Amino acid sequence: MNSTEKVKQALHNGCVLFTQNRLDTINKTILELQESLTSETKSSAGDKHETGRAMVQLEREKAGHQLAQIQKVNQLLAKISTEKTSKIIGLGSVVYTTKSNYYIAISAGELEVDTQKFYAIAANTPIAQLLLGKTIGDDIVFRAQNFSITNVN
Repeated sequence: MNSTEKVKQALHNGCVLFTQNRLDTINKTILELQESLTSETKSSAGDKHETGRAMVQLEREKAGHQLAQIQKVNQLLAKISTEKTSKIIGLGSVVYTTKSNYYIAISAGELEVDTQKFYAIAANTPIAQLLLGKTIGDDIVFRAQNFSITNVN
């Protein structure tokens, strides 16, 4: 595995870890809500009881939506090949510019690989929309800042 593949694999692993942490948090929330609903059923009666149950149900629905979103993100990550490289920017590309470095996959924030900082961004973000389809040497203007693409893997 060459250094380019190592960087891409490390960035991909960082994104997988990010989604796993979010998934763990959501699952923990769902479990706590389930326990809360169970104890609410045992201990209360009347209108207060119904309000409490309704609030827990709303939170469960919200957590369920978050769970569905993270599952979609995981499916997207599974489709990205860390071995495939292209000089044209697309999903899974590692992009080096004169301003910042990017990994086009999911929105996972800042990741560091061998003291280099990268921003893991989703393909539908404004900056990614400008980068997609571009190649080395292309210039980009984003938020009144000019920068050039110096490398693509």
